[in-house]
Formats: sequence, C-alpha cells, structure tokens
Amino acid sequence: MEIIRTIVQIGIIILFYLAGEFIVSITGIIIPGSIIGLVILWLALYFKILNVKYIQDGAGFMLAFLTLFFIPSTVAVINYPELLTVSGGLFILAVIISTIFTLVITGKISKLIERKERKMKEEENIAASTVNSIHHK
Repeated sequence: MEIIRTIVQIGIIILFYLAGEFIVSITGIIIPGSIIGLVILWLALYFKILNVKYIQDGAGFMLAFLTLFFIPSTVAVINYPELLTVSGGLFILAVIISTIFTLVITGKISKLIERKERKMKEEENIAASTVNSIHHK
C-alpha cells in the first residue's frame, strides 16, 4: 500500500511538471517548464491548496535517487575535453565560487527570515499574555 501511495505522490509531482510544460508550450515563455511547474507546486503548498502530506513520501523517494540524475551530465564531460584544460578549470572554479556564494547568501537570508518570524511570535505571545492578564483581573 505504501508503494502505491508513493507512486501516486510522484504522479502528483509529475502533474505539476506537466502543467509547467503546458504553460510554456502555450505562452512561449523562455523559462523552462520544470521551473514553472516547481513555482506552481510551491504556490499550491504555500497557499495550502495542496497539503504537503500528499507529496511528502514521493518527494522523499525522488530525493533519495537525486544523485543518479547527475550521472549523465558527469559522463558528458568526456565529450568536452576542453573542460579539463586551464580554461575549463577556471570555469569549474567559477562554478564552485558562485555555488558557495549562493549558499552563503541563502543561509544569511534564511537566518534573517527566521529571526523576523521568531520576533513576530514573541510579540504575539507577549500580546496574548497581556490580553490574558487583563481578562483575569
């Protein structure tokens, strides 16, 4: 039964991908359909149109095999030996530096958002305790 649920959840994720591809084919937007589908999925989760329980197991299963998706691109390097030269090394260095930069900036933004959310919750708790103390007097 768990296998069927996982397959159905993967199907739901694929439907969002196909919706993104459909939107790209109709509108001609230059953004890839997979990205459009991902944004639609995020919006559905954010606005509680789709409960995360409906895709959680399927997404977890797909993430477990994520590294397999990089094998074709890694093997494709063989077709481009120039990537193994000095200019290729500089290209790889640029990719590594930009990845580190992206991770650092994402981490800092996440911390900022977390601090703001924590501050808002503390203010809500203070307001709630103030209201409760007023009602109990």
